[in-house]
Amino acid sequence: MADIDCHSEMTAFHRDNVTLSQKQQGEMRTRRNAGRTRLETGLDLKEHPQPRVVQSQGSYQMRTMTQDDENDYDIDDGAYFELDDLTDGDGDALTPLVARERICEALKWDGRLKHEATVKRNCVRQAYPAGYHIDVPVYRIVTTDDEDGNEIEHYELASGDDWVKSDARAVTRWFNGIVGELNAGESDGSQMRRITKLTKKFARRKPWKLKTTSGVCLTKLVVDHFVYGQDRDDKALRETWKAIKMALDASTAIDHPVLTGTKLAKAGDEAVVFFRDCLASALGTLNVLDTSDCTREQAREAWDDVFDTVFFTDQPDDSTAKKSEGSAMLVTSVETARRSDGGGRFG
Repeated sequence: MADIDCHSEMTAFHRDNVTLSQKQQGEMRTRRNAGRTRLETGLDLKEHPQPRVVQSQGSYQMRTMTQDDENDYDIDDGAYFELDDLTDGDGDALTPLVARERICEALKWDGRLKHEATVKRNCVRQAYPAGYHIDVPVYRIVTTDDEDGNEIEHYELASGDDWVKSDARAVTRWFNGIVGELNAGESDGSQMRRITKLTKKFARRKPWKLKTTSGVCLTKLVVDHFVYGQDRDDKALRETWKAIKMALDASTAIDHPVLTGTKLAKAGDEAVVFFRDCLASALGTLNVLDTSDCTREQAREAWDDVFDTVFFTDQPDDSTAKKSEGSAMLVTSVETARRSDGGGRFG
């Protein structure tokens, strides 16, 4: 069996086409901070209490956001309020819907944005003309006593018509905690983060966005089935995908990472089934890597097909790069046989 090492190509793809650049990360922080300022100003103008804390969560805080050609970025910024601060003029508790409506009004206080904030089931969404949006889930902080009389806090999300026990920050802590555990052992949490982003990049291309499963489901699948590959992101990605595919063949149900007994996706979930089928096709394409006569060119073409790109075959060959050392000409691409229609098999 051939073992074509495409680690350098995979890490270059991750660096150039998947992970956010320092500039993009800075733009994300600027957008997030502008949204927080708008919320604070809007609440002050209406003389409503400020949240105890506004905290980023989800892929932004886990550092698993991936590049998107259409700037379709989702920044989650949860607003956590004291229980007594989500009340009306008579001191009565706000319903979940009214709590979201209060935040919505605060975000569109001056009417200057092209797209007004809108109330969603689990958040308030502020879309921006550049294509990205900021989601503000609204939480209330509930204090109770445990069996020993000690005060404990839990958090309830304004979801639909109900206050639902939830705290997305716990999911962020779960993921970052596992990264730390891997880094402290013989594995590599940084590699797991890269594999998560590569999987999201694969799954959430433009034609698939509305069909495939959510980012948190993809993250949970990678964490549950991550296979470490020392100095081989290409091998780690493929072996992790194999393990995920095997698990999804048995059941497409996905457990919530921190809420015991809760499912992110139930058995038969259409979006998870769609992702599983896409993964099966990708793994079928990568079977060429197992043939004894597989060449580097074939391996690169297979990865191009999987990610619907030409990035891998455009990388200079090691032999060509060596020949160019000391030369005034830098090799930037290598011509290879490609599909005439310009698309990958999943496009």
